[in-house]
Amino acid sequence: MKVTSQSTASAMVLPLSLIQTAIDHPILIELKNGETYNGNLIKCDTWMNIFLRDVICTSKDGDQFLKLPECFIRGNTIKYMRIPDEVIDMVKDEPVRRHQNYRSARGRAGARVGNRPQPNSKKPKQGGNNPNNRRKKAEN
Repeated sequence: MKVTSQSTASAMVLPLSLIQTAIDHPILIELKNGETYNGNLIKCDTWMNIFLRDVICTSKDGDQFLKLPECFIRGNTIKYMRIPDEVIDMVKDEPVRRHQNYRSARGRAGARVGNRPQPNSKKPKQGGNNPNNRRKKAEN
C-alpha cells in the first residue's frame, strides 16, 4: 500500500499515525480490484481496516458511480490511499517506540508460558543424585 502526497514531509511518518491523523478528513482509497472510494474517514484500526462516511464509489472503468452513506474497507484490499496535504502537515513527528511498547504489552508474567518456573526459582529434586538428599539419609 502506498501513502502519498504532493508535498514531502521532512521527517519519517508512520503510516498508521498518518491515517489516524486523517480521521474526519476526506480521503481517496483505491482497491486492488481497481474500484475507488472517496469519503470522510471515520475510523481506522491497526490492520488498516477503514470505515468511511458519505462515500462515492467509482467502478474500475470509471463509468459507474454509487453513493453510499457509509462503507467498510478491509485493509488487505487497499492498494493506494490519497490523503490531503493539510493532514500531512498536521502529523506530529513520532519516534519509533517498538521496544517500549513491546515491554509494556507483555504483561506481568513476561514471556513465561503456562506454569513453567522462573529461571531463578529452581527447587532441588527430592530424589535422584542430589547431594543434599544423601546427607539427610546419612544423618538418619
